[in-house]
Amino acid sequence: MASPDGASGVGGSPEETELSITLTLRMLMHGKVTAGGLGAALGKGETVKRIREQSSARITISEGSCPERITTITGSTDAVFRAVSMIAFKLEEDLGAGSDGATAGRAPVTLRLVIPASQCGSLIGKAGAKIREIRESTGAQVQVAGDLLPNSTERAVTVSGVPDTIIQCVRQICAVILESPPKGATIPYHPGLSLGTILLSANQVRGCSPPG
Repeated sequence: MASPDGASGVGGSPEETELSITLTLRMLMHGKVTAGGLGAALGKGETVKRIREQSSARITISEGSCPERITTITGSTDAVFRAVSMIAFKLEEDLGAGSDGATAGRAPVTLRLVIPASQCGSLIGKAGAKIREIRESTGAQVQVAGDLLPNSTERAVTVSGVPDTIIQCVRQICAVILESPPKGATIPYHPGLSLGTILLSANQVRGCSPPG
């Protein structure tokens, strides 16, 4: 795997090259978090508006009535990291506000990234070396789910810690996935699209036979 120093393009520093890359990061968040902590009415709230404006990232939150939503952040790597930073600190603030006051401040925050399974091997590394390196260098807890998310080719990668460590961890995870593009077609995860829902839809279609 190429070192960061070797990532520069012709006539540009590594930092300049990194900023020119468009990155898309998908996160799985509970509906209460997206609707409340990240703005009321699913992205129409002031919090999401402020994060969009201050980070320059494009942020969308999936629709639906299921408990979980996909938050998609797109932009330059710098803009995406700024948005993740603001989200992490907002979640910490909400966790602190929900406590009795004595333990408020540095409550551990958890983010669940959604990453194509074909990139998870690079993230884990040979015999788990890469993920262990990320844990040790950032101080964050990182766990790659063994199973695919339902009806998709993606896995959840859970990152936990205080916002500062989470931000460092997400940076390192993004560096790995940028160097290891997904292989083959990716079927994105859509919360709430369970097998039961698909079967129910199919039965409804079959039940609507034409007259005669």
